[in-house]
Amino acid sequence: MTATSAEQIPDSPATSRRDWRIIGLLGAAHSCSHFYQLVLPTLFLPLAGEFGYNFSQLGLLASIFYLVSCLGQASSGFVVDRIGPTPVLRFGLGCFVASALLIGIANNYFVFAVAAFIGGAGNSVFHPVDYSIINRRVSPLRLGHAYSAHGFTGNLGWALTPVFMTTIIHLADWRTAVFSAGFMIACVLFVVWLNRNLLEGRERGTEAKPSKTAAAARNASPAVDSVGHTLSVLLKKPALWGAFFFFACTAIASSAVQNFTIPMLGDVYGIDKVLAGTTLSGYMLASAIGMLVGGFLVSSTPRTEFIIAVSLVLAGLLLVVLAVGVLPPLWAMALVGLAGFCSGVATPSRDMLIRRVAPRGATGAVYGLVYSGIDVGSSLGPIGFGFMMDIGLRQGPWVGAAVAFVVAAWAALMVAKAAAAADRSAVAVAA
Repeated sequence: MTATSAEQIPDSPATSRRDWRIIGLLGAAHSCSHFYQLVLPTLFLPLAGEFGYNFSQLGLLASIFYLVSCLGQASSGFVVDRIGPTPVLRFGLGCFVASALLIGIANNYFVFAVAAFIGGAGNSVFHPVDYSIINRRVSPLRLGHAYSAHGFTGNLGWALTPVFMTTIIHLADWRTAVFSAGFMIACVLFVVWLNRNLLEGRERGTEAKPSKTAAAARNASPAVDSVGHTLSVLLKKPALWGAFFFFACTAIASSAVQNFTIPMLGDVYGIDKVLAGTTLSGYMLASAIGMLVGGFLVSSTPRTEFIIAVSLVLAGLLLVVLAVGVLPPLWAMALVGLAGFCSGVATPSRDMLIRRVAPRGATGAVYGLVYSGIDVGSSLGPIGFGFMMDIGLRQGPWVGAAVAFVVAAWAALMVAKAAAAADRSAVAVAA
């Protein structure tokens, strides 16, 4: 048995079924990652009521989660390239289960912080793992669909959390809600374990053959025989730094919406917390629908950076309108969903853009380093926006999110420009 790339397997009904099984398994695991990212934020109000924590303290818990995730994501990509993605995927899901159990029994801030640490370690693995498997195991004909489905299922996880958690909190209590979340993720972990051979990509009687294209010349392997050498090569690529900055900005924007939309809707528009939680779920669901639309748009033009820029700027403008605070409550709820749709449209184009700048032979390392920008932004955003809330700037997180979306749009254009320059250089060298 030898591992092979999906590029060497002819397309057929069997290949299509295998692709969609892989996409489905990764989607289920990825939805757990996004689902768990919002578990702590949905507990902010119950924890504030029971333990007296302020928004800065609660935001710090989210910052711990994402800071650990950032450090772990940057390094887990190298682990994925070394030992394969499936053991790392099971580790991530297992960390979520352990973190949920710890939150469920916690009675002081230190235990909550430890649980956030463990959860962040689990969250760190998903982008290096998932994109490694997608780029290696999914057929080229279905790559756009794989990126779209990956983002879609992630946002479904985000959409599920507020409804899932607030409903169980309302019917029982917050500890029961956390235990229920841990049990659901444990079920996904069991399914992933049962299908581990499919994700590992073992095929009979096939051998990988090298491709000779200009893109392959541009993406020549950065000699992954040594982690240090790989890292030194990657850090010299301006496009990767631009992508890192892009992800940090989009994560800052997302952290504002995810962590503080529920209290902001209450303070600015007088919407109760259950309905506000449903609105946040609507934002995530609309974003997921936007990702499906974006999956079709990504194949309509090679200039995917323009799709990213337009959709993110529109999302930012909608958040500014929300922050003004003059809308009727129902219109405010609708605009939250529309902003989510616009931000979701950018996701498949974003993933395709990153694929353009990822060198062959270091997929896990590249996605680990670039997507760690998400965790940097997500760790900085909650504590900063939490401070805004504490000092009375109740609309501040929405305005901050709008600014971050616009800066991210500019960064995407710069990344595309750097990638185009690298393509031209590769073609000149090959000629």
